[in-house]
Amino acid sequence: MPVTAQQVEFIPLAIYTAAAVGLIALLLAAAYFLGSGKDSADKHIPYESGVVPTGAARHASRVPFYLIAIFFIVFDVEGAFILTWATAWDLLGIPGLVHITAFIVILMLGLVWLWIKGGLEWGPSAVRERGKP
Repeated sequence: MPVTAQQVEFIPLAIYTAAAVGLIALLLAAAYFLGSGKDSADKHIPYESGVVPTGAARHASRVPFYLIAIFFIVFDVEGAFILTWATAWDLLGIPGLVHITAFIVILMLGLVWLWIKGGLEWGPSAVRERGKP
């Protein structure tokens, strides 16, 4: 049975898949045979950045970390859109400039609203201003 041109196109994909599966199998086998296999109590404690944990992990955090994540996502997406616009600015012309300007103005209005509402005030100075210990 002759090999068709459509089947020939899948040969590199098959080779890549076989190489990836083979490498994974090789690394898992190496970890199994070269690992010590010993179990101890120290292996079951959390360990981060070379600091052995002390005390409970549950504590109230003053810094709203979710805001950092939201700001990163918003400004990361904004940066991706602006970079995409910048690479094709000559093809988009004036309508593209109007659209990206509206996009930036809407994001800036959201940032101003967040600033007015106090969403950017956090940390030691914000705690002192609110009268908390």
